[in-house]
Amino acid sequence: MKLNEKQRESRNFYLFIMPWLLGMLVFTCYPIISSLYFSFTEYDIIHSPKWVGFQNYTRMLHDELFWRGVKATVIFTICSVPLQIILALILALLVNQKIPFRGFFRTVLYFPSMISGVALSLVWLWVFNSKSGIFNYILALIGVVGPSWLQDEKWALTAMIIMTLWGAGGGMVIFLAGLQGVPPLMHEAGRIDGVTRWQSLMKITLPMISPVILFQLIMGIIESFQVFTQAFVMTQGGPHYATQFYVYYLWQNGFQFFKMGYASAMAWLLLFIVMVLTYFIMTVSKKYVHYEGGDGI
Repeated sequence: MKLNEKQRESRNFYLFIMPWLLGMLVFTCYPIISSLYFSFTEYDIIHSPKWVGFQNYTRMLHDELFWRGVKATVIFTICSVPLQIILALILALLVNQKIPFRGFFRTVLYFPSMISGVALSLVWLWVFNSKSGIFNYILALIGVVGPSWLQDEKWALTAMIIMTLWGAGGGMVIFLAGLQGVPPLMHEAGRIDGVTRWQSLMKITLPMISPVILFQLIMGIIESFQVFTQAFVMTQGGPHYATQFYVYYLWQNGFQFFKMGYASAMAWLLLFIVMVLTYFIMTVSKKYVHYEGGDGI
């Protein structure tokens, strides 16, 4: 049977995407579906999975380390995400001004966010060193004795939160793109009406970039819920479980304790929490986020 031109194009299209499609099915879809099955089993990788129903999920309710992970992750999210958004917005507002070497400052502020997680963690491991770290050195110059940071359970999580501000340059670029989309005529009209710069920011700029703020908020929460590298490289969840983040404990169950069924259940619970929280934020945002095509989503 001879194929027409449209059929040949369709055939070639599927032939070209076949490697990607097979890769997605084998390396993405199959592991996801398998993990859902494993979450209802007792599975140690070596032996065959044993069906236990919802036992892995109910076990979390009585797992002290699980709740420590939840607590550390929630505190980290509540503190780090707003700070990152505020700092990124401030930086974007600054580099959006008509100043000399504006492109240079944008590049310098964005560059730190390009450093990989492991390399960044090693750098901050030195910065937070209680004896030779730069933080305590600066504090010593003004007569303040710095804490032990990563070796002190009272300061370890605070150090992790401070560390996240280093990557605010990535959010700055996104905010900068949003600021570029604010019509200058709106600010000019505001100045004619006697609007101050603060009023212009609160009444014009922020409402116009509110979709960008919403995007940054959701992505920041999702990213903070998955924090792992810092704890793995810098503290191994310590001291005294102060940085025992949810995903780090998930990794421990799966790849240290070989409780793959329990780890899969934790992963699916995390997915459910993120989905519910995202839906809630999107629903609430309809009252506060301005879209050019109309109000709400």
